[in-house]
Amino acid sequence: MNAVERLGLCALHRMDPERAHGLSLRALRAGLVPLAGVVSGPRLAVDLAGLRLPNPVGLAAGYDKNAVALAALTRAGFGFVEVGAATPRPQPGNPRPRLFRLTEDRAVINRFGFNNEGAAAIGARLAAHPRGTVPVGLNLGANKDSADRAGDFAAVLASCGPHVDFATVNVSSPNTERLRDLQGRAALAALLARVMEVRAGLARRVPVFLKIAPDLTGDEIAEIAEVALDAGVDAIIATNTTLSREGLKSASRDQAGGLSGAPLFEKSTRVLAQLSAATGGRLPLVGVGGIGSAADAYAKIRAGASAVQLYSALVYQGLSLAADVGRGLDAALARDGFDSVAQAVGSGRGDWL
Repeated sequence: MNAVERLGLCALHRMDPERAHGLSLRALRAGLVPLAGVVSGPRLAVDLAGLRLPNPVGLAAGYDKNAVALAALTRAGFGFVEVGAATPRPQPGNPRPRLFRLTEDRAVINRFGFNNEGAAAIGARLAAHPRGTVPVGLNLGANKDSADRAGDFAAVLASCGPHVDFATVNVSSPNTERLRDLQGRAALAALLARVMEVRAGLARRVPVFLKIAPDLTGDEIAEIAEVALDAGVDAIIATNTTLSREGLKSASRDQAGGLSGAPLFEKSTRVLAQLSAATGGRLPLVGVGGIGSAADAYAKIRAGASAVQLYSALVYQGLSLAADVGRGLDAALARDGFDSVAQAVGSGRGDWL
């Protein structure tokens, strides 16, 4: 982290978290944030469900909900970027305050509730963004008041699918009431069937990912893996935020919403390893949750992830973390004699089972 970034973070941390979030996006759009450029190298290149990634370090959905800063984010060191979640109709989300820093715990709690400008506005920005070496995906969501949430996911894919490199079915946010019920076998199979039907009608094949929660039993993980494989899902993202509050110290620890950041690392990595065992290498996995260093990212890869995503750690370590993690991963792979990320995937899974 350079001096400019350190000063910027200090200023942002003196503000309300949601206002700081918005200002950081405006600073990116205005060109005020130093950007690392694309981090790449022969060891870092990854094939993720047919997507060629320059490196396996992605940006998780939720930061750039409305796809307003794509030009900058695809030059910030990430190997892929996910925006959204997008819902068919615009919605304001839950009442403020709804974002809380847990500085002592290096964590964040949010209860945004899929606030976004809607699929039409987001799709227009995605259409205007030229496709390049850093793939861009969209997180699909459902409107809070929808009577047909499965239909919402399908509708967003139909609208925005032509303009993205991948799409993620997000049934794991804890901030839309009863959304996680869609992770059950019958509901999930029906939802994915509708999404895949829409995908089949697009002019080009768009990989479809599924994002799951960390608060699942072993049996539920195995069931989701089976449904995903049967449906033809291209990858699974593990995991979203947690409802657990175990071991937290910060004053905001009892706020309602999903917890992300460092305390999620072990829980999400165990789910990832279980999912890796359940899928047996038949489906690529993306590891998310608590990554704050190259060592954390490498642990996710060794637990079974083909790629990883960052978000909450950027609040505390800045955008330069993306490039730092990519370069650190390259060094770790070289140290351990791996010629590629693919060779390291799952090499340490037993440590988490």
